[in-house]
Amino acid sequence: MTKPVVCIGGAFVDELYYVNEPILPATTNMASVLQKAGGVSRNLAHQLALLDVPVELISVFGDDSAGNWLKNSCSSAGIRLSSSLFADAGSTGKYTGIINHDGSLYTALLANSSDHLLTPDYLEKQTDLLGSACYLLADTNLSVQSLQWLVDFSNRSGVPLIIEPVSVPPAKKLLQVTLKGVFLLTPNEDELPVLCSADAVTTEQQIQELTDQGIQAIWLHKGAEGSVLYTNDNATQLHTLAVDIIDCTGAGDGALSGFVLGKYLGYSDEGCLKLAHTLAGEILRVEGAIATHLTREKLIEKAQEYYSL
Repeated sequence: MTKPVVCIGGAFVDELYYVNEPILPATTNMASVLQKAGGVSRNLAHQLALLDVPVELISVFGDDSAGNWLKNSCSSAGIRLSSSLFADAGSTGKYTGIINHDGSLYTALLANSSDHLLTPDYLEKQTDLLGSACYLLADTNLSVQSLQWLVDFSNRSGVPLIIEPVSVPPAKKLLQVTLKGVFLLTPNEDELPVLCSADAVTTEQQIQELTDQGIQAIWLHKGAEGSVLYTNDNATQLHTLAVDIIDCTGAGDGALSGFVLGKYLGYSDEGCLKLAHTLAGEILRVEGAIATHLTREKLIEKAQEYYSL
């Protein structure tokens, strides 16, 4: 049996409000709204399932209409949930995003009352699944203690761990985690400084500080400037695609899904970045966080077209 990718972290109900005109603060702005299944780990699992990668999600679903809707959405997408936690009503997280008329994120709100339920004790009970994985993908919706448990488990088991910082507030948790041995950390330019000490001022100093902690690779997302994958002895840079942005929601999640697909298929670092940027570009062209129109074959074809993969 092919080893799965196991995603551990947030699964939320996303409410996305699309504003047609420049937003005016402190007054009413007219908008349209969509409800989507979301959450970083859930998004990663969904996109990977569409790309024909076996995937398991460890997350929390409430015993209520929102939780049942979200659970059914995951199952319909081909995400296996046998190790997820099904909790009391009200335990399903909710993300509300306000999307500018140009597709950029104006602001977002997250209500996540269940992140504390995925405890180290709970994860300990999932070691058979976690140990069978080809990659572990964790987001910082988890507690500090659970993130540390996953780092320690990865080092014990040899299963590579990827950590997605999510956004600035939850990324700060990683200052309390010993990250030695982490396979990949994926900050953007806003998140990178909060992962480092005040002594690290420049990007080069920040990357060096994280590398000195024993992180194997840091993948810095630079928005319109593309991204750079830093390892101990190399920096691989790739420009971004020029696209008309409809919605930026989930572009970073999509990029990581494309990167993991590349690793799953045995691509070089540069090849992984090309798949990542291609998938992110496709997500920017649609509403919501998932490029449901892409199969693995179509993604590879588009990457070959854009980047001569």
